[in-house]
Amino acid sequence: MPAPRRQVPPWTPLDDFLLYTCDVIADVIEGRVHQRPLVPSVVRLEPGDRALACGQAERFTMRAAGDGSYRHSNMFAVGGPTFVAGTLAVNAIGNSVRRNNAARDAQPRWMPDGFGDITATMRHVRFVHPIAPLSLYWNGLDAVDLPAPGVFQASFQDIHGHGYTSIRMHSPWASLMFALAALDSFPAHPRLLSATWLPPYFEHHAAAHGRYCRPAARLAISRASG
Repeated sequence: MPAPRRQVPPWTPLDDFLLYTCDVIADVIEGRVHQRPLVPSVVRLEPGDRALACGQAERFTMRAAGDGSYRHSNMFAVGGPTFVAGTLAVNAIGNSVRRNNAARDAQPRWMPDGFGDITATMRHVRFVHPIAPLSLYWNGLDAVDLPAPGVFQASFQDIHGHGYTSIRMHSPWASLMFALAALDSFPAHPRLLSATWLPPYFEHHAAAHGRYCRPAARLAISRASG
């Protein structure tokens, strides 16, 4: 009896972004990025820089929602003993809830900053947003990572006085942003050296669907080791 054929995972929209990412990264490593077709972008580019991809992203910042303060209610009650006791108990419960909520809000967490347009270039990524704009230059970052598919994470010293800051960009261009940053400023990043900035066997996955994927992951490893 013939062995059952192994089912090939479906091709997803994210795979299209990853396939394009591999093409871009291969050109970056091979020094041919300036031969690529121009990517339209409204972002101001520095001399010699080049827009490589544009799209949308949702920004998150690791920060507290509050400072731990809350309004303590000092309630007085007049009436019978039972009424007074009940009123004071309710007030005490309310104060406890407000205190616990304030303490929880003082704990840093990933807080959403909104959706915006991004442009990834050779040197940085620009997040265009009316309230929380951001420019991340690869050589100004202290750490980068891909904590989940489609999530680019970076940490840096904020030049506007907000101290050490960690942000996340939820975008299908997350792997592209990571690879560009790693090649520029983190050539020994474990994720770059282990090729885990791409899904496992992505080249084989692309081939199974009749698509050619340039060996960007292997080129990155060779460049780091050479």
